[in-house]
Amino acid sequence: MAPAPTLPVHPPNGPTAALTHPSAPPPQRSQKQMTKAERRELQESQRAAKAAAKAGAAPNGGQSKQPPKAAPAPLAATPRRQGKPSEATPKVPLTPGAKGRDTKGAPPMAEGDPLNARSLRIFSHFGLPKPVSVAKGDIHPTILRLALQFSNFKITGANARCIATLIAFKTVIQEYVTPPNNTLSRHLMTHLNPQISHLVAARPMSVTMGNAIRQLKLEISRTDIDLPEQDAKNALCQKIDNYIRDRIIIADQVIEETAAKKIKDGDVILTFARSSVVQKVLLGAMEEGRQFSVIVVDSRPMLEGKRLLSVLSSAGIQCTYILLPALGSVISEVSLVLVGAHSIHANGAVYARAGTALVAMMAKQHSVAVVVCCETYKYSDTVQLDSFTKNELAPTADSFSSFPLVKSRDALLTQNQINLEILNPLYDLTPPTSITAVVTEVGVIPPNSISSIPVALGRLL
Repeated sequence: MAPAPTLPVHPPNGPTAALTHPSAPPPQRSQKQMTKAERRELQESQRAAKAAAKAGAAPNGGQSKQPPKAAPAPLAATPRRQGKPSEATPKVPLTPGAKGRDTKGAPPMAEGDPLNARSLRIFSHFGLPKPVSVAKGDIHPTILRLALQFSNFKITGANARCIATLIAFKTVIQEYVTPPNNTLSRHLMTHLNPQISHLVAARPMSVTMGNAIRQLKLEISRTDIDLPEQDAKNALCQKIDNYIRDRIIIADQVIEETAAKKIKDGDVILTFARSSVVQKVLLGAMEEGRQFSVIVVDSRPMLEGKRLLSVLSSAGIQCTYILLPALGSVISEVSLVLVGAHSIHANGAVYARAGTALVAMMAKQHSVAVVVCCETYKYSDTVQLDSFTKNELAPTADSFSSFPLVKSRDALLTQNQINLEILNPLYDLTPPTSITAVVTEVGVIPPNSISSIPVALGRLL
């Protein structure tokens, strides 16, 4: 007996729903039936499709022989506000040494690019040591040579850089000729601006250079327009000589006499890296007949303490040389810490060579007095709370080495390593709580009274 015929049973949604594969997309709905997020995704996909069609269009007549590309699938999570359609693509996070990085459509960086070598974007605002670019404007040969010395770290130290800059400006001023229908007091400013910009392009300007240049511009603006040109230039050069003599040379002599009185017989003085004024203080105390020893603490990559060590040992001072990681083993034997400064700020913080903050805080932990030797022309009326917002990077010429040397030195070089990031900040910030006193040419000032320096000088810096 034949089975009875069966009637097809349709699902509640209609006969077509049974024939639809589970993985197939749902049927299109009108925009009124869509949610707000779905309508936004649809609009973004349509915009991306239009952009792709325009990019593939032929230049002749704006028509393309190729069929338009399919619209990309909408993103799962789309921001509420989008800019251009090309910005909807998620950006790949930057990693140290990654190749083929794109930033807003920029071409991939070359492997030897200095920006590629220091690819940590969090430190991208640090002043990078870089070769001097092509001079823009009428740059004096003396400024060109000085910029090369700055960029190659041939001249380091706040005092040395400031003196070299002012001496170079003396040469520029003496060879300057005022154009017709101009005055020296106005046109010389315009002539000096590209010189200053070229030096800043080689290496970020220090506080000492900024204060000196500001004072020079003030003297130029005060020049009498009726004064003969050569007499005006001679007067400006004399002002520069007076600034170097009063604010640097004589200031160092006063600091030397004041700080040397803090050194007693049998003291163990600790200093970090190299400061020209600290060197003068130690040599002056030895010439006065005091018997003491010095511990020179140094750090890579510049190892500036070696130069100080050579000068002190040649003068007959008993010295000990250690690197910064060994500081904890000798700090208990120290009776006084003498350090220099790159600049000093209104809140009493000292901006100095990287490692100074560690030395000062370690000394405070062991109840050792920390004395900073600093000229007043290094004063800045700004308030600085850390060394991250503003800093420089030291040169990375020093290569790593291993002991014993089991590989050739060429195999230990660290240049052009894709996965290696060398970061050497040049300065750090010592908080005023770690400083006992600051010795200046206007007296010994506690760190919480540093803002009184302009009042002590009788004028604002």
